[in-house]
Amino acid sequence: MTSQVTRATIDLNGLLARAKNAAAGAVLLFSGDVRDHSEGRAVDFLEYETHESMAQKQIAEIVVEAKNRWDLHYVEVIHRFGKMRISDCSIGIVVASSHRKDAYEASRFIIDTVKKSVPIWKKEHFTNGQAIWVEGCEASSVAELNKNSSAT
Repeated sequence: MTSQVTRATIDLNGLLARAKNAAAGAVLLFSGDVRDHSEGRAVDFLEYETHESMAQKQIAEIVVEAKNRWDLHYVEVIHRFGKMRISDCSIGIVVASSHRKDAYEASRFIIDTVKKSVPIWKKEHFTNGQAIWVEGCEASSVAELNKNSSAT
């Protein structure tokens, strides 16, 4: 179970290879890629800024929480920061489990929780030269998110 915050390109093939094991009947790879549009506007590139050590700590906590909630054999989360072009992978998540239900639920929990709680902020740069910061991280704790999700 690992997590990383980096400026480096995410090696999706390596991520998938590290998750493969004989006990895993389900291995899911999620690649969050930079798309060429946002709300009807043409995107040129994105910039992600972060508080690196805090982001690393919170992603590690999310990985531990996923491992505690589901029967997982392997979890790895890598989130990039810095400037990214269209089609670049900004976040890679791989989850391995004996059964697909656990893998799908854990993967969904991880991406949703990372987007809500980890101090990584996204700025969209459009082809017309304009740029905006996108709402995302609310700096909530994993415990608070878990409390809220169990109440529903």
